[in-house]
Amino acid sequence: MSPSQIVQKLWNYCNVLRDDGMSYGDYVEQLTYLLFLKMADERSKPPYNLPSQVPKEYITGKVF
Repeated sequence: MSPSQIVQKLWNYCNVLRDDGMSYGDYVEQLTYLLFLKMADERSKPPYNLPSQVPKEYITGKVF
């Protein structure tokens, strides 16, 4: 996935959260959690193969 595609997905999530009545601070917080979980998941796969600091039950499904 290209950086521009990731940015577009994030903006799409922002629009959904904003339309559901969340404040700017709330949806920035939620998207930060999603990015953190995505980063942790990516680092546990090749070529990095690092042990994840996040329990597997929190990294479920496809985030992006």
